[in-house]
Amino acid sequence: MTIEVDYRFPPGVDPYKQAKIIAVGQTVGTWDARFAHREKALRSHLGEVLSVRTDPQTGCSIATVCFPEANVENDISSLLVMIFGKYSMAGAAKIVAVRLPQNYGLRPKLGIAGIRERLGVYDRPLIMAIFKPALGLSATDHAAILAEVADAGLDIIKDDEILGDLDIAPTLQRLDACREVIERVKQKTGRTLLYAINLTGRADTLLEKARLLVRQGANALLLNVLCYGFSVLEALVADAEIQVPIFAHPAFAGAICAASDHGMAYSVILGTLMAHGGADAVLYPAHYGSLPFDASEEGRIRNILRERNVFPVPSAGIHPGIVPKALADYGQQVILNAGTGIMEHPDGAAAGVTAFFEALERATKGESFALEALPPGPLRRAVEKWGS
Repeated sequence: MTIEVDYRFPPGVDPYKQAKIIAVGQTVGTWDARFAHREKALRSHLGEVLSVRTDPQTGCSIATVCFPEANVENDISSLLVMIFGKYSMAGAAKIVAVRLPQNYGLRPKLGIAGIRERLGVYDRPLIMAIFKPALGLSATDHAAILAEVADAGLDIIKDDEILGDLDIAPTLQRLDACREVIERVKQKTGRTLLYAINLTGRADTLLEKARLLVRQGANALLLNVLCYGFSVLEALVADAEIQVPIFAHPAFAGAICAASDHGMAYSVILGTLMAHGGADAVLYPAHYGSLPFDASEEGRIRNILRERNVFPVPSAGIHPGIVPKALADYGQQVILNAGTGIMEHPDGAAAGVTAFFEALERATKGESFALEALPPGPLRRAVEKWGS
C-alpha cells in the first residue's frame, strides 16, 4: 500500500527537482556500493515522483509523490515526519492533499452515527453552544448557563478552548456542577445533553486525566489537537476506558495552514489528518462566519470528514441568520456551533437556542429570512442583531 501527497510549488521553483529531493530525502536517502547487497530492501522504502503538472494561469506546480506505507507506523506523527519533516524548512512548498489507505490510522469510536445515537436525534442538524465568557466564570456560573440553554433544547455545549484547569473553575468542579444539570434534564425530559469538557495538561497526565473525567461522568471531551499533538488524540481514541466522543478544536491551525506557499492546506490538517486520527467531530471556520476562510476548502474538509463518519462542525461567527446557507451547504449532517450567536442573543442564551430551532424550521420550509417576513420572537430578534 502507498501514500500519495500533493506538493504545490510557486512559480520559479523547479517542481520535479524538489519532488525528487522529497521522494529520496524524506525516505531512504542515497546509498553507494557498500550497500549493494541491500539494494532490494532499500528500494522498497524509496519514494517516487508520480507526476508534475503546472497551472498555466498561476504558474504554480503540483507534484505528486508516492511513499511506501511500510515507512510509517500507522499513525499521524510518523506520517508527518515522513511527508514534510525536515523538508518543511527547505523553502516554498505547501502540501495541498494527502491520500491515505482507508485502513490507515484510526476511525472515530462514535462519529456521526454514534453521536446521534447518544443524543437520540436523527433527523436534523445538531445545535451546539460554547460557554461565554471564556474565562472568569465559576463552576456554578457554568452550571447556571447550562441549565438555561438545556431547558431550551440544546444538544451539545463545550468549553471555550482557551479555558484550562484553572483555580477559578477547576475542570472537575465544572464537570460536577454541569453533570447535575445534565442528569436533571435527563430525568425531566429523557433528553441527553453532551458537554465537551476541555482536556488540558501535560502529556504524562493527559490520558489518566481523561479516564478520570469519564469515570466522573464526562460524556464528551474537547481537545486542542494541534497544540497537544495528534498522538494524544490517537491515545484517547485507542483507550478502552474512554467511550465518549472527542471533539477536535482547530486552535493553532492558522500557524500551519494560512501561508499561501508554506505549510499544509486546512483540508489536510482539519480534514484528512483529523479523520484518520480518530476524532469524532472536528471544528473549523465557516466561510460565512467571522474568520476568513475559503468556501472550497471548507467543502473539502466537510467531504473528507463525512467519508469517515466524522461530524463536521462549522464554527466561528455562526448565528441563526446563516442557517439557510448552512443547510444548503451541509444538509442535515452537521453540528452548528455558536458562541456569541447563542450566548449574546438580546433576550438571553435560551432565546438564542430557540432562535436556532426556529431558523431550522423556517429554512426547512423554504420560508424567507427577510426581517419584514419574520414574526416577533427570538429568530427575528437574532436577525435584527446579526442579519441574515
